Amino acid sequence: MSEQTQIDALLPADSVPVEAPAEPALRVPLGELEDGQRVGGVYAVRERELRRKRNGEPWLRLSVGDATGTAEAVCWEEAEARYALCCTGSPVFVSGVFEISERWGAKIKISSVREAEPHEYATEDLAAESDVSVEQLEGELRELLATVQNPHLRELLAVFFGEQSETWRRFRDAPAAKTYHQAYRHGLLEHTLSVAQAVSAAANFFPGIDRDVAVTGALLHDIGKCVAYNNDPLAIDLTDAGRLQGEIPLGYYTVRRAIEDLPGFDPHLAQCVLHIILSHHGQLEHGSPVVPATREAVLVHMIDNLGGRLGSFDRIERQLPAGEAWSGFDRALSGSAFFAQRAA
Repeated sequence: MSEQTQIDALLPADSVPVEAPAEPALRVPLGELEDGQRVGGVYAVRERELRRKRNGEPWLRLSVGDATGTAEAVCWEEAEARYALCCTGSPVFVSGVFEISERWGAKIKISSVREAEPHEYATEDLAAESDVSVEQLEGELRELLATVQNPHLRELLAVFFGEQSETWRRFRDAPAAKTYHQAYRHGLLEHTLSVAQAVSAAANFFPGIDRDVAVTGALLHDIGKCVAYNNDPLAIDLTDAGRLQGEIPLGYYTVRRAIEDLPGFDPHLAQCVLHIILSHHGQLEHGSPVVPATREAVLVHMIDNLGGRLGSFDRIERQLPAGEAWSGFDRALSGSAFFAQRAA
């Protein structure tokens, strides 16, 4: 079915603007909205897009979010003016109705939107974060770092994860992605730690793997994301460097420069770690300039891929309306996700 048919199906039957409902006193978290529920509260604009109907009239599509998830929102009236108002990352007061359609999915039909007043929201209510405290994540990271025995690799890791390191301060708060998995504050730390912990455990079950190299590569595989993503928790996006160069090249050059600044660093270890960074996406078409060619690189790629896919389930469940067990089609999974506990 064409996009225009979808647009027409979403439009009010009588084409008369929906009367704005009274603004509720309390904002309902997006993760708790139910079909037919009236919406009124402050949410952060994650994305905005001005589209055109077949007759050329504009309409507005937004992705709005809070700490519990995101939701698509559509607006048919005053689309251009409201597009200008809804800058990415800005908090806006949205009024409308939340509806769930079997064919079109879950959407907020906006009746009005305005700039949010400073007293109407708290940033921490609008920015998604990890369910695990940053203190716990950092504690587990420090425990894992202490298990690396090779002095060259320990020295390299200290450059990035030392408590006084500028990279560490950015790494601790950075997101792991814009959309697909751990797309929230501390997400990069959460994702990297889970990958490195799994690599550390799996290295014991496969002969021929240098555990220190594999763990170091796992800890550094996404270090380029510190530069590739912005630091706006309300609207995660790629930086100019992220768009122009990509997170893998940025990570490679960041680690290579650090190695070159460490006198006497073992060139063999350098090659092994840098290869893991370059190949961790696994395939050329997925952004890796080379494919994994060592045991350690294969292990990191497979665990990283697993972590990303499982992280997508967390993202999908955050966005799934209450009472729903099946998601719609998800690009990251190339299919739908099923949550058995919700069905039960």
